[in-house]
Amino acid sequence: MGLLCFVLLAAHAMGMLRLPALDRLDAYLYDTRVRLAAASGPDPRVAIIDIDEKSLAALGRWPWRRDVMARLVDQVFTRDHAATLGFDVVFAETDDSTGLATLRRLASGELSDVPEFATTLKRIAPRLETDSRFATALRQRKTVLGFYYSQDPKAVSTGALPPPALDADALAPVAADIPRAQHYGANLAQLQGAAAAGGHFVPAVDADGVIRRVPLLVQIGGQLYPALSLALVREALGNAPIAPVIEAGAGVPQLEALTVGPLRLAVDRFGRATVPYRGPAHSFDYFSAVDVLNGNIPPTALKDRIVLLGATTPGLNDLRVTPVGEAYPGVEVHANLVSAMLDGALPERPGYLLGAEVVLLALLTPMLVWLLARRPPLQASVVVLGLLAVLVAGDIWLWRVQHVDFPFASTLTLVLLLYVLNMAWGYMFVTRRQSQLRELFGQYVVPELVDRMSADPGRYTMVGQSRELSILFTDVRRFTSISESMPPAELTQFMNAFLTEISTIIRSGQPGTIDKYIGDCVMAFWGAPIPDPLQAHNAVLAALNISAAMGPLNERFAERNWPQVVVGVGVHTGVATVGDMGSSYRLTYTAMGDAVNLTSRIESLTKFYGVPVLVSGATRDAAPGFIYREVDRVRVKGREDAVTLYEPLSSAADPVLQAQVDDFAQVLVAYRARQWAPALALLQALRAEADCALYAVWQARLEYLQQTPPPAAWDGVHVFESK
Repeated sequence: MGLLCFVLLAAHAMGMLRLPALDRLDAYLYDTRVRLAAASGPDPRVAIIDIDEKSLAALGRWPWRRDVMARLVDQVFTRDHAATLGFDVVFAETDDSTGLATLRRLASGELSDVPEFATTLKRIAPRLETDSRFATALRQRKTVLGFYYSQDPKAVSTGALPPPALDADALAPVAADIPRAQHYGANLAQLQGAAAAGGHFVPAVDADGVIRRVPLLVQIGGQLYPALSLALVREALGNAPIAPVIEAGAGVPQLEALTVGPLRLAVDRFGRATVPYRGPAHSFDYFSAVDVLNGNIPPTALKDRIVLLGATTPGLNDLRVTPVGEAYPGVEVHANLVSAMLDGALPERPGYLLGAEVVLLALLTPMLVWLLARRPPLQASVVVLGLLAVLVAGDIWLWRVQHVDFPFASTLTLVLLLYVLNMAWGYMFVTRRQSQLRELFGQYVVPELVDRMSADPGRYTMVGQSRELSILFTDVRRFTSISESMPPAELTQFMNAFLTEISTIIRSGQPGTIDKYIGDCVMAFWGAPIPDPLQAHNAVLAALNISAAMGPLNERFAERNWPQVVVGVGVHTGVATVGDMGSSYRLTYTAMGDAVNLTSRIESLTKFYGVPVLVSGATRDAAPGFIYREVDRVRVKGREDAVTLYEPLSSAADPVLQAQVDDFAQVLVAYRARQWAPALALLQALRAEADCALYAVWQARLEYLQQTPPPAAWDGVHVFESK
């Protein structure tokens, strides 16, 4: 077992087998390191000008007039003597707030015969051309404009991009790994042409929605453009050249860093820099934009500093989820990167860490297996705690001193997993077998069956095995609207009453095994753990009883002013894997496999066809003692083989009902023969006798096919593209 743990974890470390749980653990460990390594104070080299509520109240809604932005830039450089100014905003549209365009239209139109108007307009026009004034303020200064890029093929590119960061050929060996974008939203050409540089402000968002990295380079149109933080540092260093550091680990070229002048900036193979957050939001010096504009900050507050302008007000939608806060200003993400770049302290994962991680796993596995097998529980626990303390201390030292982001999740998991396996072995697999059988299966089957199983536990196993099962799924329609209309406490009572009714039916008569409750959904099966030769019959009978029970149940619900419940039930008979499955932290007796997935799809189709119960052809063949109405032949998402669906109508003989079933079967025969008009005529006759939602679905389909016949290769199977 220790060897198996090593193989799995080593395969994950080498990228041969990705284990999402370990990726999540690595992300959590990164977040913990960041919180533990918080800086003691703000960085005196970096400051933020804040578009805050105070500024919006004084200057009006964003975006402000460009002459206001021009005065702000003049203040930052002329009065406050900042070194560099970066904009975490984009100026994609011309400023029409002065009304200059309207005045010019009047001068050439309705007021063209008023010379005084034209003369006055010519005199005041320069003051109203605010984009030009803003461009003048940007020119000849170390200003960096921000832009965004999009990988959405439906997006539209706007504005003008800045000059590329470096020649695309420099990254040719690793170009395939660098993020690519099709479209962008950039600044007006007039403004970008006046600024010294530009950079994107788009972070990389991990699967859990947290921002931990920012791509320092992005490919757009075959050119390489920098991140806003990289462009700011480069400009602060006097437009220093950028060069890649490419290593050929195991013969495969891989990007490891970028050099900017004297700085070495560590990146991963995709050119992304890991953000070493200094602390929670506002770990940098913030200055309100209106205070900077009005000269209400100390004269040396921004002197020789790299300054970023961005927004913290929630209304401007630049609050992000980060390891140090769930409403973190986006502009401060870039400030953290600038600060770390200046220190040369970007966390890195050099190529040799892969070998180091695998070697550490290879050393720990035999050592722990030998130690834990020869020590009593208390001593084994002390050994493991001491080892964990050493490993954690080493990981923190690597992060804080060497700026190395060591992938610690595999090592931590190995130690804990081997410890848990060693401690649990005797309890779980030797001394408690019979008791565990009772405890486990007692959750799923009725006590009488558990007693039978406990009498001969050797016949029943929790080990996964392939069995033919009849699987049942139920689901409440419109449950979201029901849950939103009820207080939590009342919703709990409502669901308890509903699930108790369903569970009672499943566990009565020839009882089935309740697999799980998934919100408002119930999954159950017949055929395991105890074999049931009538499993399909019992499953269909339970489905019909559940449908019939909804009437009396809704009457009781109405007395309590609760919503009415409409339930869909799906049943399928097929081979599935059933056994004790889960993780090292929690196991459950459950069924998995294609048969389970297909049952869920069948249940979801009850809503489409407007019927309470649907079963597969396999179930119908295995349980012939019912009147079935064939509903359709379908191909559900994720499966190539078609499935015939039937609606079980009754368990008793009924000539009238059987005649209706036979008549509808003739509709399907005509439909599959592409005889739309005869099929419609038969269906309309049926609807005249006894209408139902299923007939309405079929009439709509036949009318559509009559107008738009299918191709010659059509096989009569209805294809569902969604779940």
